[in-house]
Amino acid sequence: MIKKRALYSLLLATAASCTFAMKLPPNVDEERLRTLESELRCLVCQNQSLADSNASLAQDLRQQVVEQMAAGKTNTEIRDYLVARYGDFVLYKPPMKSVTILLWVGPFILLLLAAVVGLIVVRRRSRLPAAAEAMSSDLQQQGERLWQADAGASRKD
Repeated sequence: MIKKRALYSLLLATAASCTFAMKLPPNVDEERLRTLESELRCLVCQNQSLADSNASLAQDLRQQVVEQMAAGKTNTEIRDYLVARYGDFVLYKPPMKSVTILLWVGPFILLLLAAVVGLIVVRRRSRLPAAAEAMSSDLQQQGERLWQADAGASRKD
């Protein structure tokens, strides 16, 4: 029973790790195809290139790329077609334009913002002991006055 489960698990893992294989038309250069696929992002997986993804949408996109290559289109024409259809997100390196500027400078803005917040927190904490000490002496004097007033009131009773 355990051997059957192990065998089924091994077969399932092997089947899941198989990559999508398609028969390429004779006029499609495989190296050019792999290069273009590595420049395109899988829209489902997001952090995988089209070449690395096994998602069904990635297989469809690969098929579109192969069909366009077979039709004699250049890499630029294929990229432009995919961008027109799916947006700049399909490119691993989106172009710098007004729509994608946040993608390029956003991480640096967040890093700068985090540094400013960190600096403010550190400065406030460095001032805190002096302020707390001054406040504690004021509170101590006020407490002594209250203690003396309370002690004087209890003597009158």
